Amino acid sequence: MEIAGYAAAILIGLSLGLIGGGGSILTVPILVYFFLIDPVIATTYSLFVVGLTSSAGAISHYRKGNVNFKIAFVFGIPSLIAVFIMRKWVMPVLPHHLLNMGSFELTKPVLLMLVFAVLMLAASISMIRKKKEILVSDPLLSYTKLVIQSILVGIITGFVGVGGGFLIIPSLVLFAGLPMKKAVGTSLMVMTISSLLGVMGDVSRHAPIDYKFLLLFSAFAIAGIITGSYLTKYISETKLKPAFGWFVLLMGIFVLITTLIK
Repeated sequence: MEIAGYAAAILIGLSLGLIGGGGSILTVPILVYFFLIDPVIATTYSLFVVGLTSSAGAISHYRKGNVNFKIAFVFGIPSLIAVFIMRKWVMPVLPHHLLNMGSFELTKPVLLMLVFAVLMLAASISMIRKKKEILVSDPLLSYTKLVIQSILVGIITGFVGVGGGFLIIPSLVLFAGLPMKKAVGTSLMVMTISSLLGVMGDVSRHAPIDYKFLLLFSAFAIAGIITGSYLTKYISETKLKPAFGWFVLLMGIFVLITTLIK
């Protein structure tokens, strides 16, 4: 199962390299189902992996001039604060047992996986549907919405350990008026910083972290990014993204069903 898990890590990187996002949504399920890691710890590990893999993509986009630092600052700061608060203070105080509904027991790990399944379904839909032309509204109003969206992304990132690229990219296009390529590059920069800061929040409260395993897992993911970036010359993103979206949709349904029937 571990060999399959490392192969899946390459898939995470391939998706980031080929379509600029989506792969990080698979990190927690891969850690939970292939490596049998507790969902709560898996969110910490996911933030570490997302931070490292996103940094590889962010550096590549920076060299191409696809990172808008002003927008990254406006979007990133509220998100960073939200992520750190979630990891440092909110997550530790959430009780393990939340409530009972008949024979179904809602625990903290179960809640994490349920939220994660919903996010996977949302991310898959955003990848499957065709892009429509986006009109940018009033700049002042847009920046207000951008900050609100940033805080929302930070809360989600801090709670379930995903990068949130499927939420960040549309926000940067809609509210900041960035072209898609710059939105992807700026999104990767924000995800890098917010994810690694989230890990720092966990480290500061002495959360158990297996750095050797994480570095090995991340190495496979980064190898996938490098391969995916090379394959972009030969594979159409417009055809690949919906196909990957359907895969994430099936994975989301699988996570939802297996979590509910435990």
